[in-house]
Amino acid sequence: MDLKGKNVGIGITGSFCTFEGIMAQIVKITEQGANVYTVFSDNAQSIDTRFGNAQEFLDIVYQITGNKPITTIVGAEPIGPQNMFDIFLIAPCTGNTLAKLNNAITDTPVLMGAKSHLRNGKPVVISVSTNDALSNNFKNIANLMNDKNIYFVPFGQDNYKSKPNSMIADIQQIVPTLELALEGKQIQPVTCAPK
Repeated sequence: MDLKGKNVGIGITGSFCTFEGIMAQIVKITEQGANVYTVFSDNAQSIDTRFGNAQEFLDIVYQITGNKPITTIVGAEPIGPQNMFDIFLIAPCTGNTLAKLNNAITDTPVLMGAKSHLRNGKPVVISVSTNDALSNNFKNIANLMNDKNIYFVPFGQDNYKSKPNSMIADIQQIVPTLELALEGKQIQPVTCAPK
């Protein structure tokens, strides 16, 4: 199912090194004709890093989508009751967000957005980016893989020599993952070598 005319929510968390690539995917999703709405975690919207200025990133995403980012838990709460999205993508999804999502903790706008969206039985897609995917977060990934309406962008080890527990999604596969998730299907294979 293509994304034209679909309302796509994108939750952005604090894996700052992926922001440039995620921005390119947001452009790609809007070019497919989707209506894109972003939801920012507290860290993603407020921490300046060597990868960029937080406010500049918020401004650029607003320019790309034409929709003001959601930046508060209160702002994200209506996502479910108002049936705002057809699909919700968390990209990047940090280990912290993975763990909280798996344990039903809702203390950021992104987590509230995902929880609120899931109540409607609609798909949530996770684009993993975490240094501890093959250690403490491995159990959270496994549990979420078994949850109804949760789908994963294919992911793999990004630097097995220096960071053997780190895994990251192949963000080039975000659009095909979204398309299949809208049909209730997990893209395969789920594990890959990120590009």
